[in-house]
Amino acid sequence: MTTGGAGRAGTARDGAGRTAAAASVAAVLAAGLLSGCATPAPAPAPASPSVQNSPSPTPPEALCTRLVVHWAREVLGSGTYGDYQSMGLSNGQYEILRSVVDEARVEHKRRGADAADELIRREARTGCAAWYRSGGPGAGAWR
Repeated sequence: MTTGGAGRAGTARDGAGRTAAAASVAAVLAAGLLSGCATPAPAPAPASPSVQNSPSPTPPEALCTRLVVHWAREVLGSGTYGDYQSMGLSNGQYEILRSVVDEARVEHKRRGADAADELIRREARTGCAAWYRSGGPGAGAWR
């Protein structure tokens, strides 16, 4: 029971209304985007000096000392060595480790665990400092 095109006329008006509404929404969105792009972003605040400066690198003899102390404690506690490469040591660091552990075993028997630990720290530091003074891993056949 439609009357000669009234439904079509209503549909055409609804379509025209939708088209006009869509165009309005598109215009509002475009205006918002354009105005957002036209406004410059505020300049970032200058970084504080502590953020700009990176920390200074750890000296190689200090890294050597940390590694040797760690592995000396491990070896002294377990009684076994691993392969120097699996420990992350160079050949020279491994030689320092073996010397430190030999001395620490004697000290442990003589004066106890605390004395052995102090010896480990002292001898690892001394051995690594001497090794790096003489060229470290960059010198000699074992690089």
